[in-house]
Amino acid sequence: MDVGLLGLLQLSIESQPVLLAAVPAIVGILFGGYYMFKTFSFHGKRLPPGSLGLPLFGESISFLKAQKHDKTQEWVETRIRSYGPIFKTSLMGKPTVVITGTAGNRFIFSDNDNAIMSNQPSTVSSIMGKYNTFELTGHNHKLLRSAMASFLKPESLQRYVRDMDSLIKQQIFQEFNGKESVMIVPFMKRITFNVACALLFRLPYGKELDSLFEDLTIALKGMWSLHLNFPTTSFYRAMAARRRIFEYFSKLIEERRKLSEGNASSENDAISSLLNLRDENGEELSEDMLVDNIMTLIIGSHDTSTILLTQFVRHLARDKMFYDYILEEEKKILREKEGTDERLTWNDIQKMKYTWRVAQELMRITPPVFGNFKRAITDTSFGGFHIPKGWQVFWVSSGTHMDEHIFPQPEKFDPSRFEPTSKSYPPYSYIPFGGGPHVCPGSEFARMEVLLIVHHLVTNYEWSEVIPNEPISRDPLPYPAMGLPIKLYVKSKEEICT
Repeated sequence: MDVGLLGLLQLSIESQPVLLAAVPAIVGILFGGYYMFKTFSFHGKRLPPGSLGLPLFGESISFLKAQKHDKTQEWVETRIRSYGPIFKTSLMGKPTVVITGTAGNRFIFSDNDNAIMSNQPSTVSSIMGKYNTFELTGHNHKLLRSAMASFLKPESLQRYVRDMDSLIKQQIFQEFNGKESVMIVPFMKRITFNVACALLFRLPYGKELDSLFEDLTIALKGMWSLHLNFPTTSFYRAMAARRRIFEYFSKLIEERRKLSEGNASSENDAISSLLNLRDENGEELSEDMLVDNIMTLIIGSHDTSTILLTQFVRHLARDKMFYDYILEEEKKILREKEGTDERLTWNDIQKMKYTWRVAQELMRITPPVFGNFKRAITDTSFGGFHIPKGWQVFWVSSGTHMDEHIFPQPEKFDPSRFEPTSKSYPPYSYIPFGGGPHVCPGSEFARMEVLLIVHHLVTNYEWSEVIPNEPISRDPLPYPAMGLPIKLYVKSKEEICT
């Protein structure tokens, strides 16, 4: 049963008034049957405790409301207190098992493709496309993931550092020059998008890139909305944006193919790398598969960085001590570079150890991705509970990130947790980028980008929040609700050099 059936019921009401009296009974039978099926069709199997919520909608409305107000952790913890670390619910129209804890993360992120596979909500798969790497299995999934991992590995990324540093420095100066205040969220979204497009995809600046940015923003907003495909809804607008994105990249792919004729070994960017791939039959990848995975790469290559950078700016505005510690580390790097090429290098980035520990702690407390969906492709079990084939499995990072047995005083901001001499945390307990064989292939690109941007911010500026204690809102990702406006103070040359 889906929204289309509700639409048919509505049409029947409008066109045939005589059926009005029967509608409550019809709806009751349909919803009752749905609920009975979801609840009792696995008689004899030990399903996890929990509630499937309302027929059709399940607990999606309360879940999305919690997301909107950054209360998802409380939403999960309330159910853990009632049912334990493994519980059932119904989200995005499907029965779902929520799994928390280190053992649960290991189960989710281990190479367990025979039982559990990636599975985005229907809104996500519709907008990103059914051939994106999260939806694929088998040969094509491994082919695409291997290509992305190879292109984004540290040895490959090192060639981008100087160009990335110059681009970031230029973009910050252009945006901040002559201004007393800046809206950080839109700025960080744009700078990370521009960096990814310029270095990973070689996309030209101009009106088309501006339109692509706007469409990707619209598409992202619709991914975790309700699957309601009619005008005025977020999902409807997102699908319209996807069609425009598809058209843009289809045209680009055609142009790149013409340029690469006679030069099949060219791998200057991510798009060229994907164009050179061949499926198990030796054929080029389809246009749909190429576009879906280019779109996936662009979204993935800038959103995590944007969230982390926004949290960085927000936290350093509130805590001068951490700002000063980071500033001293960055100034030391500048002093060591006196008389040489001013652009930062790969070796310089490796010296930003304390800065990255602050980043790690920010991602522990406010992970860019709170959780995500997978799907049982066969009957399986975990923790003594049956997980039926076809059910969603949802993992959440807070289950370990905020566990006092893993991270003592989890509410306290403490970057020293990640010092080499500190007590190590168990595998699969810290998962801002996933874990095991399913760790995000773009994590190193994100680290490089974040560290370069933070370096140029703290060495050139100080800032304060315009809106003290601005709350976080997830729509669907965690951003300050008002866009994080800040007041700027530009440092003099003497301040930068001393």
